[in-house]
Amino acid sequence: MKPYKACSCRDPETKRLLGKKCPELSKKQHGRWYARYEAPKSAEGSRRQPRIGPFDTERECKEGLGKVLGTASNPKAHDERKTTLGQYLERRYTWRTSEAETGEGLKKSTLVSEREAIDLYLSPGLGHIKLVDLSDEHIRELYAAMRKINRPEEGEERTEVLRRLQEVRATRHGKRLHSRPISESRIRRVHAVLHGALTDAAKLSKIRTDNPADGVWRTKGGKRKQGRAKPLLWTAERVEQWEKTGVVPAKVMVWSSDQCGAFLDFAEASGERLYPAFHLDAYYGPRRGELVGAEEQDLSLARRRLHVLQAQSDDELDDTKTEAGYRQIPLDDETVRVLKAWHKRKLEERLRWGELYQDAGRVFCYEDGTALKAEYLSSRFRILIERYANIRARAAEKWSVERIARKYRTSEASVEAALRMTLPPIRFHDLRHGAATMLIAAGVDDKFVSEVLGHASVAFTKDVYAVVAEELAEDATRKISAFIPRQGRVSAVGANTVPSGH
Repeated sequence: MKPYKACSCRDPETKRLLGKKCPELSKKQHGRWYARYEAPKSAEGSRRQPRIGPFDTERECKEGLGKVLGTASNPKAHDERKTTLGQYLERRYTWRTSEAETGEGLKKSTLVSEREAIDLYLSPGLGHIKLVDLSDEHIRELYAAMRKINRPEEGEERTEVLRRLQEVRATRHGKRLHSRPISESRIRRVHAVLHGALTDAAKLSKIRTDNPADGVWRTKGGKRKQGRAKPLLWTAERVEQWEKTGVVPAKVMVWSSDQCGAFLDFAEASGERLYPAFHLDAYYGPRRGELVGAEEQDLSLARRRLHVLQAQSDDELDDTKTEAGYRQIPLDDETVRVLKAWHKRKLEERLRWGELYQDAGRVFCYEDGTALKAEYLSSRFRILIERYANIRARAAEKWSVERIARKYRTSEASVEAALRMTLPPIRFHDLRHGAATMLIAAGVDDKFVSEVLGHASVAFTKDVYAVVAEELAEDATRKISAFIPRQGRVSAVGANTVPSGH
């Protein structure tokens, strides 16, 4: 098992390989390093002494021999010596898909995300490397290449890994992939797939003795991840208890249609600049990053469509959460009216700012045209809810509508809207949950709801929202534009608000 040097020179007379007997081996640059080790006997009981190599140096040969000897007593590891990472990933994915079909494995959305990670990054970047030879350096090189995707550096040559990744990203399933940089959150999701596969390779398949992905991506310690929190509806009983104790019943709470309508009326009457964003989110539930990342070229008011093609994460544009996130949202008449008014307002702001206007090309932006930060949207939402509560508190102290309006520098119409009913707190993201719930309760087809929200499957949509939708169903008699009651507006029951084809 001691490393030895050999070459491919041949005897000039017999034409046989000289191997270890070549007289030139004493020269530094001549020959390569090899080693043999004692492997488990074959199924027939015969002895096996495989050779590993070649290596450029004796030290590399010893390191390689050490890795092999760590699994030499395991027949499975020896048999899988030539298995590549790509082959193992495909084999493992087949197992996981089979488990999912029995109802005992992963959800379809998780498998879709894992398939993307394998096809776009792991297989093209590392798939050709033998599983037993994969090291942390290979993994770090992959992540470094991912960070360079669509970030041109002048004078810097592309690595082989980066070249392979870019070739694969050109098109997928006949569609061109986005040409934006890869976010750290996306790299983290790819790492989770790779780490899980290498853990299985070590603990289940026994091909390796270690996991080279350990420590490559350091994460913060903390509480164990909990299961998905399902939403609860703010019923009259829960609102009454919250007013007494101040305790919110669950992490994810959903407004009733009346409560949602009261908020939108209040936001609109207050002259809230970003009211159109809240309106769109309450009706169709795009994710916050998708709202902020939506570009003007993706919104067609003439065709009544919003194309969701990207999202903003960590102040950078990125792909949507999964491929199911690439979708079209059909818009109803009321939403089109709101967005037309918003477009007019943006044009007026552009004229006021003049040359200082910086057009980011986004649907929703700051007054100077620059791209919104996602947290700003949430901040404005929280401010409106707090102002709503403060107005009601002043009314309880017998303040007049006029005095309250002067105090909070708002319109009397917004004060009157706030006095309609109590508005319990929710998070901005809960507008998305509310949209899903009200669409289902309004009788909209489950598949249509799933597509509008960008969910990977109808089953997921029904699993998360079915119960709370049943609670809300008694109040839902209209679809889409009519399912949120609005002050001073009447919509005919049964109006054709769902675009044709859905």
